[in-house]
Amino acid sequence: MNEILLLLADVDFWVAVLRIATPLIFGTLGVLLCERAGVLNLGIEGIMVAGAFTGWLTVYLGGSLWLGVCIAALTGALFGMLHSLLVVRLPLSQHVAGLGITLFATSLSYYTYRVTFPKVESPPKIESFAEMNWLPIPILSQQTPLTLLALALVPTIGYVLYRTPLGLALRAVGENPQAVESQGIDVMRLRTGAIVAGSALMGVGGAFLTLAAFNSFFFNMVNGRGWICVALIVFASWRPGKALFGAILFAFFDAAQLRLQQSGGGALPYQLYLMLPYVLSILALVLVARKAAYPQALMQPYVKGAR
Repeated sequence: MNEILLLLADVDFWVAVLRIATPLIFGTLGVLLCERAGVLNLGIEGIMVAGAFTGWLTVYLGGSLWLGVCIAALTGALFGMLHSLLVVRLPLSQHVAGLGITLFATSLSYYTYRVTFPKVESPPKIESFAEMNWLPIPILSQQTPLTLLALALVPTIGYVLYRTPLGLALRAVGENPQAVESQGIDVMRLRTGAIVAGSALMGVGGAFLTLAAFNSFFFNMVNGRGWICVALIVFASWRPGKALFGAILFAFFDAAQLRLQQSGGGALPYQLYLMLPYVLSILALVLVARKAAYPQALMQPYVKGAR
């Protein structure tokens, strides 16, 4: 019990939790925008990989860090446009199209890396975002500006969704697109915009890994974070505030297992510690998912004029 209390009181532990949670916050908010509009975007894993690579490559070639973030967002938006073309304009299976985007974006990123750096044995490094030491709050002062951006996006997206006509239309198109169409609103354009914006956030989530968490790009660095975001949005019941809580909860479990590995002294196989955050997250998901009110038009193709 004393060890748990010491862990909860450790500032460095909470710094690690927030750092681990940051890409999950970006990704989960991106999934939220897509699914609130009625579209499942399983391309998130590949989009995060592509955002991580293009953001890092931009900085490596001489661009600024913020330019790298913008290029990562643009990369995500372009893959979002491709996904919207497949599932909105050509109402194909959202599952298949999303998995195709993931495979395409991941393979394209790895191929481009190999072509650009054919003889490199260790990943080239860049100068990543510096910590915000000027902030008076210890947990935030050891974070980068991208973490602050992620936290700021939570109330911003919440305000847009629940306090603006655009947010009302977006939520309505995920519930009853025919009713939205009857009000003279272009459902396809609204869904496309949500997918593009959500995919841009996914790209920034990937860029955090190369521009803030690490200072290089390497294969498998996203490591399933995209799939975690898809699960977290169910846990969050498609609400921005709960999405933040879910991302921090998973990051808490992940940071805790790292500490347990260090203090365990090798008494247990490290694989048991690695699976701990996933097991606890699945348990939390099962307990919450039964009461989750999902968008009624989620994964349902929309054909203009159809009733």
